[in-house]
Amino acid sequence: MKKLLAYVLLLQSLTLFAQIEEPVKWSFSAQKLSDTEVNLLIKAKIDKGWHVYSQFIEDGGPIPTSFKFSPSADYELIGKVSESPKAVNAFDPNFGMQIAWHQDAVTFTQKIKLKNPKTTIKGVLEFMVCNDKKCLPPTEVEFTIPVDTNQLQDSGTVAANTDIDTANQAQIKPAALAANQAESSGGSLWTIFIAGFLGGLAAFFMPCIYPMIPLTVSYFTKKSGSKAKGVRSAFIYGLSIILIYVALGMAVTLIFGTSALNEAASSATFNLLFFALLVIFAISFLGAFEITLPSSLVNKMDAQSNRSGLIGLFFMAFTLALVSFSCTGPIIGTLLVDAVSNGAYLGPAMGMFGFSAALAIPFTLFAIFPSWLKEMPKSGGWLNTVKVSLGFLELALAFKFLSNVDLAYHWGVLDRDIFLIIWIVIFAFWGMYLLGKIKLSHDSELSFISLPRLFFAMLVWSFTIYMIPGLWGAPLKGINAWLPPQTTQDFDLTTLSGSSTIEKSNENKKYANLFHAPYGLDAFYDYEEGLAYAKQQNKPVLLDFTGWSCTNCRKMEASVWADPQVLKRLKEDYVLISLYVDDKTELSEAEQYISSFSGKKIRTIGQKWSDFQASTFKTNSQPYYVIVNAEGKQLVPAQAFNLDINNYIRFLDSGKLVSKEQ
Repeated sequence: MKKLLAYVLLLQSLTLFAQIEEPVKWSFSAQKLSDTEVNLLIKAKIDKGWHVYSQFIEDGGPIPTSFKFSPSADYELIGKVSESPKAVNAFDPNFGMQIAWHQDAVTFTQKIKLKNPKTTIKGVLEFMVCNDKKCLPPTEVEFTIPVDTNQLQDSGTVAANTDIDTANQAQIKPAALAANQAESSGGSLWTIFIAGFLGGLAAFFMPCIYPMIPLTVSYFTKKSGSKAKGVRSAFIYGLSIILIYVALGMAVTLIFGTSALNEAASSATFNLLFFALLVIFAISFLGAFEITLPSSLVNKMDAQSNRSGLIGLFFMAFTLALVSFSCTGPIIGTLLVDAVSNGAYLGPAMGMFGFSAALAIPFTLFAIFPSWLKEMPKSGGWLNTVKVSLGFLELALAFKFLSNVDLAYHWGVLDRDIFLIIWIVIFAFWGMYLLGKIKLSHDSELSFISLPRLFFAMLVWSFTIYMIPGLWGAPLKGINAWLPPQTTQDFDLTTLSGSSTIEKSNENKKYANLFHAPYGLDAFYDYEEGLAYAKQQNKPVLLDFTGWSCTNCRKMEASVWADPQVLKRLKEDYVLISLYVDDKTELSEAEQYISSFSGKKIRTIGQKWSDFQASTFKTNSQPYYVIVNAEGKQLVPAQAFNLDINNYIRFLDSGKLVSKEQ
């Protein structure tokens, strides 16, 4: 039976390779420049819908195209490889970021100085090809280009190894197969759009916008003279709102630049700045002050809005944006902060598109159906309640950014219980505010509690009470991904009940003072140390590539690892090695090195394991789980983010079975 299952796994692996697509065809040639110089032309013909990445892309994304030429006394390289046409910079949904790529066709050129007029140039190119839904594994292609200047005319070419079949020539690394064919699970542009749309709906019910709707719609219907013209004016007004806010999002992208957007998620500077901004926005919404724009700017835009035609409608929308900034500014700021921290190049623009669409649609609809205005709730103190409620939410969100920095740099300021206490206090005060027990500035007298307000208060208090058991170690699976790891808990009653959430056997382990495994798992945090222990115990190894700011890692631990069947297998059948790819702890001088994979200086623990993951398994996404033997050889296809518990059990069982068969 065991052998049969092993054969099935082998057939599955062979099937995966049989399904490998070939969207790129390579050809190689030489172009004579002079008797001693030639250009090597390496051309890629790319199938429609696919793209090959440039040599020059930011870290944190796919594997760039690269070339390695075999050294020879017959020639020397002049300069570096160039590429033509210029790479297109576009958003890649697989990696959630703006990346330089080539589509349809691209030519890479390397200038060569010949010391022998007749020679053969050999080398290896590595490339990665993706479409909008998936990526194929990084592929290596060996090439051989014979060059004889006596047979080449000036500017002529001779073909060599034309149309190489990359599926046959490639040295495909199976460790990357499963993960690279999966779609990215990170934040997508649609997620950012939805967040922006919800933010726009919240802004719609703010004191600075909601009361303006009847006035604006009446202006359209009366000044236009007819319903048709009024509707057209409303459409133009709505489109102007969208244009203004999307332009703001694009401006943020241009100001920050690609590299800044990509590093925001793990940068201490960015996260601390975002924390400070959100606290300021929250305090503003709570009524301490208002964030306003200069009155001179508002007056100028208002004067322009009196002009007739399209220009007047545009400046009328611009005036709305400026006048309502005291209410919308903090919401816009929060959305932009979230979009930037996700690292998506078009994220700010997409967030503002969602935000502006939620504002523009009501104005347009009320202009088309003015009778709906009668059904609208009247303006009143409830508008300020909406504003203050958003202030409480922003204050709670701010501490998530502070937590990211605290974990990566091991400050120990925001342990899990401290974080929970802060959130419990924030939501408790919010609940008391909704019940009228707390009154802030700008609040009107509350003679009774409306049903909507009562229901919201019940939801807030339910969430508050839900968090309280977490102070004594309750897992809180619903929000666990947002909280610091449970191993940072100072007081945990589960350690007294036998199901410890803190690693027990951590004596003398490398980095044991920095990291702790959940659920009492006896984990290692150094690759070589873990392999040595696995060899002593004759057990397979589960490599867990994780990170402090990896929300999906926490979801996997809370939803999958916590399952009794999974936990039993992790404790009894495997040696667990958890490698944190975003930890900022400096390596000792002796441990620092120059990566042969990226060519960069590796200075921190996180950089070390990130470089190891990318160079060994050709992927840099987390979570990423690889089962290897004590020699580091991969046994079964790897797994990425997947909350299917049965799938993870099959993954662990298959690795154990293959390990026993070896």
